[in-house]
Amino acid sequence: MKRHLGTGFTGAMFGTIVALAATVCPAGATDGYFQVGFGARQNALGGAGVADSTDAMAQTLNPAGIVGVGDQWQIGGAIFMPYRGYDATGAGFVARPSVDSDANFFLMPNFAVVRQIDAQSAWGISVYGNGGMNTTYANVANPACGGGSGVFCGGASGVDLMQAFISVDYARQTGPVKIGIAPTLAVQRFQAKGLGAFAGSSADAANLTDNGFDYSLGGGLRAGIEIEAMPGLRFGLSGQTKMYMTKFEKYAGLFADQGSFDIPAAITAGFAIDATPDLTLAFDYQRIFYSGVGSIGNAGSIALPFGSSGGPGFGWDDVNVFKVGAEWRANDTWTLRAGYAYSDNPVGPEDVTLNILAPGITQHHITAGASYKMSERDTVEFFGMYVPETRISGPEISGGAPTGETVTLNMHQFQFGFGFTRNF
Repeated sequence: MKRHLGTGFTGAMFGTIVALAATVCPAGATDGYFQVGFGARQNALGGAGVADSTDAMAQTLNPAGIVGVGDQWQIGGAIFMPYRGYDATGAGFVARPSVDSDANFFLMPNFAVVRQIDAQSAWGISVYGNGGMNTTYANVANPACGGGSGVFCGGASGVDLMQAFISVDYARQTGPVKIGIAPTLAVQRFQAKGLGAFAGSSADAANLTDNGFDYSLGGGLRAGIEIEAMPGLRFGLSGQTKMYMTKFEKYAGLFADQGSFDIPAAITAGFAIDATPDLTLAFDYQRIFYSGVGSIGNAGSIALPFGSSGGPGFGWDDVNVFKVGAEWRANDTWTLRAGYAYSDNPVGPEDVTLNILAPGITQHHITAGASYKMSERDTVEFFGMYVPETRISGPEISGGAPTGETVTLNMHQFQFGFGFTRNF
């Protein structure tokens, strides 16, 4: 007889979801500002696994894969340490010669639950987040400010973006094909500081900077398919629509189209092969459509005021991400994992000055991890990720024109995480 989850568990689960949704952190090891993976297993595999769903967090990558996982919940977290800043040559507008962002330590939780409806269908809930567009620059000296100070002559500066998602997933299997759909609620929180020097270039200077946190609500749809082509070979495809969000009214003078900041669409395709009974290899390709959101993708050089219709953005290009992971089930207790992900850099040389605020430029992600099965019900997992430094240089822009000097962005990251899984 199938075991049913009791009301006590359901209440505890709901409380956990609410708590985690309120605390998903504003940063993570990133492809632009999308996370490489969600949960300990995905991160240990370099984010790969769209065709290899084996746990509750897999629904964050492919909603189709939860059929057959069993009744399960997972909770986890990660410590994320991004180190970012810039160097600037000669004399110009931004503070010299080198400035690093503070706030290099973040805690990021995640949660997922799966419940099998019958042998062919299942439902699930997941709570997770994106981030990386986050900087905190101190009120440093800047001779270019004429008595003022700060990177942009507005005192302490930076931006803080959080995106939290709650997805409700339904999946069904017919023969070798699994299909899943996951309506998704999204919540964003944002603030900007120290950008007063841009007031003359804003369509709404009162809603440009230093207005505290503002919130945005919206959502979209995620869906996926997983196919077992033959025993030991699986293909997967998943995607999310653009998530349409309410505007950041407090920052209507910063973001294009009067504070619009939707969440980009993305698509992932890949395959997994069981090379041996104990070894699985996974290969994924992902494309993130940053250019589809004006505030992110519009060029910073657009000759329109910040916040105006079609106005300047961060100039981010769409990115291609390639991920590979290996999982070795060493024995009945231990499973070992490793992975690698490569991402295009969304920031071009022409947009480095504005992206001092959002240097999401990392490209190489090296990962490893393991899981330990404590009992038939309980498993603990952990992972580590190293992201080597990426640097990109371009002309410093002030007042819409080059100053003749150069700005070089830099970023490297570390991330360590854990997870706990309980089967019912």
